[in-house]
Amino acid sequence: MNANNPMKFILLTALALAAGNPANAADRDKFDIGKNEFQNRCAVCHGPGGKGDGGAIDILKTAPPDLTQLSKKNGGVFPFDRVYAVIDGRQAVKGHGTRDMPIWGKDYSLETAKAEEHYAFMPYNMEMYVRSRILALIDYLNRLQVK
Repeated sequence: MNANNPMKFILLTALALAAGNPANAADRDKFDIGKNEFQNRCAVCHGPGGKGDGGAIDILKTAPPDLTQLSKKNGGVFPFDRVYAVIDGRQAVKGHGTRDMPIWGKDYSLETAKAEEHYAFMPYNMEMYVRSRILALIDYLNRLQVK
């Protein structure tokens, strides 16, 4: 490569990084914020694949729905607004109990989210931090939808 063309070098480096390394495929899941949110907050009831078969199913009064069917049950369109309202607590869901979603509702509230653990040396907006976690979770739920 011609050392006199730094733009070409930058472009090729960016392309190589974007292509990724197959050995790092497992690492990509580790940094999938939406998947991590789901596994840590939802999978206990909704199951690891979102099919409503989580480990807590035997102690629940209402069986959790199959979250992979949300789009199918909504005419093929992912119900983004409804899902957001359920997660942030604006829409009550019988199986979740109170609007605070007892298992993890406080994790998405502005007062108790611990963004400072992740943004210790830079300014952050708590509302933006909470919203980004919810949006990452919704993105993951959208990716779980059956085709």
